[in-house]
Amino acid sequence: MDYGLALAFAGAAFATFLSGIGSSVGLGIAGRSASGILSEKPDLYGLMTLLVVLPSTQGIYGLVVSLFVMIKINLFGGDLADISTVQGLQIFGAALSVGIAGLFSGIHQGKVCSGAIQMAAKRPEMGVKAGVVYAALVEFYAILGFLVSFLLIFIGIK
Repeated sequence: MDYGLALAFAGAAFATFLSGIGSSVGLGIAGRSASGILSEKPDLYGLMTLLVVLPSTQGIYGLVVSLFVMIKINLFGGDLADISTVQGLQIFGAALSVGIAGLFSGIHQGKVCSGAIQMAAKRPEMGVKAGVVYAALVEFYAILGFLVSFLLIFIGIK
């Protein structure tokens, strides 16, 4: 029995699952900080929302890579592609790139955003200048994981 399709499906699931965990933990960390600040400074709602929502992008990257895997195996076309076990492992590994990058960068981006939220409570003008910029630096590694997954799925796997 060939397990290629099962491995490809598992790769798609792990891409979404792991990056989704990273995003949800990061959102939780940043959200707790913002809730505390907003209880005293509700006028900072817009800035707080921006800083809270930033860690959610990792989950989106994982979902998009899962869709790429589904396209690669022709899930939406009716007849599933004939995927060997080796190809399934390749797809699984390619999808793990965004999953693992998203897991860790989402959590750490939430921590950076939490710090930015605390800073913005005292100096709101620094919220975008430093807070968003620092969070974007963490985001860069999620983007690298996404890029590697994309290139491997569409170029690296024949």
